Amino acid sequence: MKTLLLDGSEGEGGGQILRSALTLSMITGQAFRLEQIRARRAKPGLLRQHLTAVQAAAAISAAQVEGAAPASAALSFAPATIRGGDYRFAIGTAGSCTLVLQTVLPALWYADAPASVTVSGGTHNPAAPPADFLIRAWLPLVRRMGVRCEIKLLRHGFFPAGGGEVHARVEPGAPAAIDVVDRGEYRACRATAIVAGVPADVARRELAQAAFHLSELSAELRVLPQREGPGNALLIEVEHVAVSEVFTGFGARGVAAEKVADQVAGSARHYLESGAAVGEHLADQLVLPMALAGGGRLLTGRPSSHLLTNLALIEKFLPLLTRIREVGTNWLVDIVSRPG
Repeated sequence: MKTLLLDGSEGEGGGQILRSALTLSMITGQAFRLEQIRARRAKPGLLRQHLTAVQAAAAISAAQVEGAAPASAALSFAPATIRGGDYRFAIGTAGSCTLVLQTVLPALWYADAPASVTVSGGTHNPAAPPADFLIRAWLPLVRRMGVRCEIKLLRHGFFPAGGGEVHARVEPGAPAAIDVVDRGEYRACRATAIVAGVPADVARRELAQAAFHLSELSAELRVLPQREGPGNALLIEVEHVAVSEVFTGFGARGVAAEKVADQVAGSARHYLESGAAVGEHLADQLVLPMALAGGGRLLTGRPSSHLLTNLALIEKFLPLLTRIREVGTNWLVDIVSRPG
């Protein structure tokens, strides 16, 4: 089998193409070489969280790897057999635990035995989906696909300190196809304001401002031990019968709590009024499991560069066609078998 040559400057030009290529390579056995890694980023090449994803993928698939070094602009990856077992990976910075998990968990669906994975680093930072998103939004849908998996947030880790930890357990079993075009009847809207080493009044102001925008909101204030901070995050979960979405904002020095709440509540309100089944980030992260299941459909808002990058990459590794078309104010993504 020839090595697949990939250009990391295509599409969104960041770490997405690396993570998805690692996942698809492990599952299909297709070796690849990725050049111009993260070419569109201010700091191109591999950062710590990307290196950890590569190291994690190599560990579970006994892969041969070249170019796995800080700031490396090119990487060659040739996997062998995916093995279950107990794995532990440390990013060493506030780099995202969730992005590392999302790289290896789908591959472990095809392992020879059950597996557990613990990743330490950042669990809540502005550059990646927080652990709550993975647990409340992504996991329920992959479970609907028949995947047997659990994810637990053991300790929060905010940017820039990190120090968080996420644990997952997964049993082998390929996903089954589902359609996610209807989110179903509305159930609830919940806000959680989290503070660690930050005054609780910041969280109270965020919750009050979020309730100003979303009258249906129920609220929870979560004060963490100072050792898990410093940090502040506001999460709004919108629950429907078929889909739960999670929207997040992060406090920062010099940014008013009300401004954080305005942004998060605005995203939740936009989703509620859009009629889409899934939001921007969940759409991006669902298409790969759908492709592994052999197909599926989802209805989302305007497609992001991450989503389009994933769809293009899927067609390079799997015998599938990905179609996307506008339906009213939303977009329908359809993944089907390639003819012949």
